[in-house]
Amino acid sequence: MDYLRGLLATPGRKSIRNMASLFANPATDQSLHHFINSSTWDWDAVRRVLAHYLDHRTSLPAWVVRPMVIPKSGPHSVGVDRRFSVSRGHAVNAQQAVGVWGASPEVSGPVNWRLRLSAAWLDDEARRNQAAIPDDVRRPETLAECAVHASVHTATDWDLPIRPVVVDVPGADPITVIRGLRAAGLPMLVRVGQDLPLTVCDPALPGHTAAAVPAGRIVAAARGLRRPVTLPCFTPTGAGDPPRTVLAAVVRVRMPASLRKTGRAGRYGELLLLAEGGEGPGRAERLWLTDLVTTHPGTLLRLTGLTRRVDKDFADIAEPVGIRDFAGRSFRGWHRHITLASAAHSVGALAGWAERHGRDGKGDQTWSLW
Repeated sequence: MDYLRGLLATPGRKSIRNMASLFANPATDQSLHHFINSSTWDWDAVRRVLAHYLDHRTSLPAWVVRPMVIPKSGPHSVGVDRRFSVSRGHAVNAQQAVGVWGASPEVSGPVNWRLRLSAAWLDDEARRNQAAIPDDVRRPETLAECAVHASVHTATDWDLPIRPVVVDVPGADPITVIRGLRAAGLPMLVRVGQDLPLTVCDPALPGHTAAAVPAGRIVAAARGLRRPVTLPCFTPTGAGDPPRTVLAAVVRVRMPASLRKTGRAGRYGELLLLAEGGEGPGRAERLWLTDLVTTHPGTLLRLTGLTRRVDKDFADIAEPVGIRDFAGRSFRGWHRHITLASAAHSVGALAGWAERHGRDGKGDQTWSLW
């Protein structure tokens, strides 16, 4: 598959023109353009196969949900809006997507994506036609709704084993995420902010009150409950690196009545508020809410730590294979490019994983997916 090979082998930006220059056939440029923008192959089917393949090769312990911002210089690429970038600290002209990654301590790869489309795109027939947005894509979504829909589709519609969903999406409403995942019956760990109101279930906690209080205040009261937990390092090699130790505490909590809804989505029962100490002086804590109430804190922290694996692999593998390099304007083109870039990422990630485990790269079956 020329497009996939181009993503893996082309130096620099993975534009169609640059990738076509690898091949001797002068018609490759046109054929690659057609393959991405005008053909009819189903990206969802390819993503499903990719998810099963990655799961089979690595025995994934969890799905990790992370956002991706794709800065754009112009306003014409599908989904581009003026958006605030948490990493940059200011607004940028960009596309915004949510990715679902299969992740283990040693390797991770994206398997599903959802592009966020605002009302400015979905209610404007001229822009819809320009980007060839399908007729069944009509409802604008919040970032939290994108995260829920991508997670539920991946975890429940592709005949994969049910595994915890670890959600770390800055800017997404955690209540919407928790409701959506709980309604789908998916075990979850959702990163939450210091100001999320919760009700403490343990009357022995210092300063206990029946009223809802901010999560940050709860973990501050639980400071004396913190215990050191030793975790592996999430590095590219996974070998020879010293483990890291963090201080962690868990507190049994409930969602306050004001945040609950009737129906399945509102039957939360007890949850655990997990406080993960910052690494190093002055580093902020990470707070998580989970329904895995019988799970050991060390196991929970190994799951939340998978977000670091994803961040590292995004920078080391996904970016170099062009995950954000699609220069076209169409909805279908974007989805097909991101699907093949995800496949290219897994080829690179699994090849490195096999090498680290002493496998002969010539015998590696990564390409058998295609």
